[in-house]
Amino acid sequence: FVSLVPTQLRRLLDSAEDARALRGFHTVLLGGGPIDPALRARAAQEGVRVVATYGSAETAGGCVYDGMPLDGVGVAIGRDGRIRLAGPTLFACYEGDPELTAEVLVDGWLKTGDLGCFDAEGYLYIVDRVKDMIIRGGLNIYTAQVEQVIARMPEVEEVAVIGVEEATWGQEVLAVVKVKAEETLEEQAVIAFCKEHLAAFKCPRFVRFMDELPKTAIGKVRKHELLRLYGDIADRKSRK
Repeated sequence: FVSLVPTQLRRLLDSAEDARALRGFHTVLLGGGPIDPALRARAAQEGVRVVATYGSAETAGGCVYDGMPLDGVGVAIGRDGRIRLAGPTLFACYEGDPELTAEVLVDGWLKTGDLGCFDAEGYLYIVDRVKDMIIRGGLNIYTAQVEQVIARMPEVEEVAVIGVEEATWGQEVLAVVKVKAEETLEEQAVIAFCKEHLAAFKCPRFVRFMDELPKTAIGKVRKHELLRLYGDIADRKSRK
């Protein structure tokens, strides 16, 4: 077994040698955020078995596998759309921080920072991080959905979507894209592609390009760093 996040899996599949090495593992445990179905399909085409994992430090790691919880683990969706978890793997408290413990641990249930839903057969799907969801003119936009659409463009190697403050609508959608080597891509092409596959209010108003997206040591995009770089882009545009 090997445990990866989606960015790591995507990069390994880009290399024939690395993809061959992945086939040597019984299973790739894939977690760390919403998983693009196209990425799972690509792994399957390469003969790589993937199992989606969900959990956190507060649950001692993965406690839901391919949408189904381990024995004894409870999963529920709150009225706010947040995933709740319970069971024997749950932590007892944040040491030295009783206020935070009381905020997230209620009646034996952990209130996670993730939005999710169940399908008709009862499988859990991760929709987005609560903090990543964009609210534009009162309408919710899940960044993972927009990212999955843009990632289907053949020129795109990586993409991250964030919400930026904007005076009229509250927030606007910004996509930050890394283009594949020897490929070119323009802002309007990304926006036009999104308009073909998404409702108009979900489409990016702004697109910016980077040679490398800022990431943590395990390959997760540091969206707070993108907000620091581009958070005032709407204000800068309005002043021009």
